Amino acid sequence: MLPLVLYDILSKLPDNHFSPNPAKPRFALSYKDLPFVTVWVEYSDIPVAMEAIGATPNKRPDGSDAFTVPVLSDPNTGALITDSLEIASYLEKTYPEKPIFPNNSEALIRAFDSAYVGLIQQGVKCVMVRCVEILSPASAKFFMKVRSADYQLPWDEFSPEGPQRDADWELLEKAHNTAYEWYQKSNGKWIMGDTFSYADIIVACWLWAYKRVVKEDEWARISSWNGGKWAQVLADVEKECKLA
Repeated sequence: MLPLVLYDILSKLPDNHFSPNPAKPRFALSYKDLPFVTVWVEYSDIPVAMEAIGATPNKRPDGSDAFTVPVLSDPNTGALITDSLEIASYLEKTYPEKPIFPNNSEALIRAFDSAYVGLIQQGVKCVMVRCVEILSPASAKFFMKVRSADYQLPWDEFSPEGPQRDADWELLEKAHNTAYEWYQKSNGKWIMGDTFSYADIIVACWLWAYKRVVKEDEWARISSWNGGKWAQVLADVEKECKLA
């Protein structure tokens, strides 16, 4: 079997990894024991690089087309897939061993993905502002432009230090309080009780991204929420996906 090719974003961090969306297929590939290699792309080069390989553009919140990563290329089938959720769906259909959508749960997990992103999307601005610190100058400029367009906010109003940043942190904690209630309704450590699924990868990859991007004291703050639940979820999923 030829290794699959995952396109991910370059950064200044050791090992580069920082973005939650490319992390999701990386966790899924590792969980399914599928060989893959990573191609690193500067954030500012994504539109040109992805168009050059023939990737399908994704949709921005305003409905416009935009080239994004992750993109997965599978030389074994010739498939080229854009978007982390579509990649997960492709992997499940093409390589069904070790399912990530167990018990025909893909439709429900797609709904969970939308609900979870909707839950965190306002508060997470306090984490996004840290991303510019780990990108090259050109990529940081591009990141600010894209995020400002997504949220319809000038960058200097995105999550400035002070009362607004504090309010965003409170929103993020409130979102995790709700997610904690979701987990409490499961009779097990996973969203689906004792059954691991892509829903757990979704949550863990956002947590993993926070840990990679925020300051040490900020990660300690997140880790303290809900009795240490989120640090434990991340550790459990990393172990399950053999990335611990």
